Amino acid sequence: MQNNEELMREAISVAAVASHAGDVPVGAIVINSDGIVIGKGHNEREANNDPTAHAEIVAIRNAATRLQKPRLDGCTLIVTLEPCAMCAGAIAQSRISKVVFGAWDEKAGAVGSVWDVLRDPRSIFKVEVQSGVLEEECAALLTEFFKEK
Repeated sequence: MQNNEELMREAISVAAVASHAGDVPVGAIVINSDGIVIGKGHNEREANNDPTAHAEIVAIRNAATRLQKPRLDGCTLIVTLEPCAMCAGAIAQSRISKVVFGAWDEKAGAVGSVWDVLRDPRSIFKVEVQSGVLEEECAALLTEFFKEK
């Protein structure tokens, strides 16, 4: 089984696809309990004119389609940027067990920086969270993208 840094590198490579398409370079992968990648996604908001097409949502949809079920119990989401409130809600609703993310989102992050949707004591679903995996590499993707804009 790959470690979290190797998996984050895979998410970083997925994020690069978004950047080439003009979308914010965020990448996400979903792995099952055996460590097998069952879903991938990058931001597709601009490409599809879809405000909900964040990397996490795309990866979750791909994983759910592959498994042919709406619940991803035992799965882990690896994403290059801290999920926003919408994505944190989707993570909880899909029953993902663990989230691993790279860079913090100090403006809209909902997994510890601005809010903590997934670990709020009032939440029905509890999700394990690991932050800061390859944080500098993940943040550099975003810094470079917005510098060019």
